[in-house]
Amino acid sequence: MLVGVPKEIKNHEYRVGLTPESVSELVSRGHGVIVETNAGVGIGATDDLYLAAGAEVVSTAEEVFARADMIVKVKEPQAVERKMLRPGQILYTYLHLAPDPEQTRDLVESGAVCIAYETVTDAKGGLPLLKPMSQVAGRMSIQAGAAALEKAHGGRGVLLGGVPGVSPGKVVIVGGGVVGFNAAQMAVGLHADVTILDRNPDVLERLENHFESSAKVVYSTQAALERLVSEADLVIGAVLIPGAAAPKLVTKTMLGQMQPGSVIVDVAIDQGGCFETSKATTHADPTYVVNDVVHYCVANMPGGVARTSTYALNNVTLQHALAIADSGWKAALSSNPHLLNGLNVVDGQITYQAVAEDLGYQYVAAEKFAA
Repeated sequence: MLVGVPKEIKNHEYRVGLTPESVSELVSRGHGVIVETNAGVGIGATDDLYLAAGAEVVSTAEEVFARADMIVKVKEPQAVERKMLRPGQILYTYLHLAPDPEQTRDLVESGAVCIAYETVTDAKGGLPLLKPMSQVAGRMSIQAGAAALEKAHGGRGVLLGGVPGVSPGKVVIVGGGVVGFNAAQMAVGLHADVTILDRNPDVLERLENHFESSAKVVYSTQAALERLVSEADLVIGAVLIPGAAAPKLVTKTMLGQMQPGSVIVDVAIDQGGCFETSKATTHADPTYVVNDVVHYCVANMPGGVARTSTYALNNVTLQHALAIADSGWKAALSSNPHLLNGLNVVDGQITYQAVAEDLGYQYVAAEKFAA
């Protein structure tokens, strides 16, 4: 199979679909790889490194899309890229379709086979291709929030860890999954006053056992959420419903009760965000203010630490890329039900139920298309 790696073109996105080491793995299995020039420059991977790994380096994304049997990316294809997809071509990347009707429409019309990293599962019911980026985003959320709290950046002028004689900042984390856990680790490490909200008893027990007295763990009710958000200096939105749009848990009314200069970081923005006032921002212009509350809603947070993120992502995506290249997408998906869960669009049909329901498409079971 000929695998194509275009340069990412989303605003301030420096990650790349395949590292030179991953290219070498594909080439060693007899596959060809074409890489757009400078695709890896954001992680320090030069064209020469890709050439040494056995790839062919080409000058344009158009050539990559025109020739490749499978496109491996990081972020969802942008409008100009979606126009280059063709029927039967495999697209393997993050998609986050539920909050993005325009992308969904274009992928349906393309006839391409679209496999989404974020809905591939594992035997434990987890999302292994989403997990490393959730770990990165969770940890970055505290860094971003701490910076936004600085007065020069519009915040309250609060140091999360405080100093002797001055109370630490209050951090409230909505959701105790991978993002929330990693955010809590960072916030606790800074000696902030940390509270984590969740509704899953197993998650609450796991968090309590891990953090003990270093973080408070609270069952999430409407009343608890309202009270804690109103008192917080920094609120992290870390809610995920796999493949579906995120619920708007923090309302405009709650926002109005927050302290001027407090900060919210919506890590769920890829799936539409869990704050009612959230709208996607970029690394170039990451924040905006509503009701005197600073909003940080960058939709590709891990792109800011591109080298770490790319290698962490390739550690989990490569095995499936190899399987698809070795066997073809139908055989690879039919032999692996967890990879099959990644199939979102094929032959003009929506094959992921949450996306179909959120966007009003007829749902067609992915099993229908596997060999």
